[in-house]
Amino acid sequence: MADAQQQLAHLRAEIDQTDHELLQLLLRRRQLAADVGVVKRAMGQPLYVPERERAMLEQRRRDAEALGLSPDLIEDVLRRVIRESYQQQQAADVHLQERVVTVVGGAGALGQLFVRQFRSAGATVRILDRDDWDRAPELVRDADLVLISVPIAQTEAVIKQLPELDAETILADVTSIKDKPLQAMLVKHPGPVVGLHPMFGPQQATLAKQLVVVTHGRESERYQWLLDSIVRWGAHIREVSAAEHDEAMGFVQVMRHLSTFVYGMHLAEEKADLQQLLDLSSPIYRLELMMVGRLFAQNAELYADIILSQPQNFAMMRRYINTFRRILDELEHADKAAFIAEFSALKDYFGDYSTNFLEESQRLLNAAGDAQQIR
Repeated sequence: MADAQQQLAHLRAEIDQTDHELLQLLLRRRQLAADVGVVKRAMGQPLYVPERERAMLEQRRRDAEALGLSPDLIEDVLRRVIRESYQQQQAADVHLQERVVTVVGGAGALGQLFVRQFRSAGATVRILDRDDWDRAPELVRDADLVLISVPIAQTEAVIKQLPELDAETILADVTSIKDKPLQAMLVKHPGPVVGLHPMFGPQQATLAKQLVVVTHGRESERYQWLLDSIVRWGAHIREVSAAEHDEAMGFVQVMRHLSTFVYGMHLAEEKADLQQLLDLSSPIYRLELMMVGRLFAQNAELYADIILSQPQNFAMMRRYINTFRRILDELEHADKAAFIAEFSALKDYFGDYSTNFLEESQRLLNAAGDAQQIR
């Protein structure tokens, strides 16, 4: 027994030493990533280059397999390391030093994020917030970009309240609905206009791999530098019409947020013991419950505005409720065959997406399991 204890102690010491060496390698990689960021900025290259990342991960998977290591393990480790690398590379990238940007609502959470981004790029940034309207003509004068970042319910009114802008000033917004704000901007300003929807929250440490939806308005050649900067910061853009955007957001935002809200309310009304649900949950349900709970840690007014801003989606939500009732009726009548038939039809509808979603969600579940603290 004593020999076994000594052997165990020796092996643990070897593991500790290996971990120390691994930390040194990670430190070296972080330093190299920082150097890469300097070179990228000098060359004007984007922070995130998907082709490079994809090729590197594929090669590392092959290398791992040749060594007898799990390719999935190596990919998981490297993806986490790469995410840290992007944050390391998110240093000041001075390329907009000739630009003047006015952020309307720059004191808000999302507004502050863009204030930081533009300032880190060397732009002169002005903030026009709720108490600054007496200085609005001064704050927008000679601006290359006026960016509207205010609550949804106030967006159109704020656009109308703007003073006259210079002919070459870009007028843009970052509202999560696009059709009405875009139309309001086109009426207000005869110059370049573009609608943006950042598909992320203000807590993002880096824009790497984040999505920004672009709905074109007018004179796109004049705001191309803005889109180029967004890509340079690591985000990727998806161009759609304002109508297509708002239709998709009916599912991506309105339906999801309202369903989440109702599910949370149902838990509360049923007086469900949240801790017990967590203690007895599978990884997938734990993750789902976390996604429900995180809604209620955020701004209620924001979610109310998102849902109320698109009343045309209420009819779609009622169709969803009717579908729920129909399926519930089938199950209450023990119509297992009907359920299985509809399940098969839905499997055909999702097609290859089902397999892809299964693989992606499994990575999320693995990560959630790694982070779980057993009490």
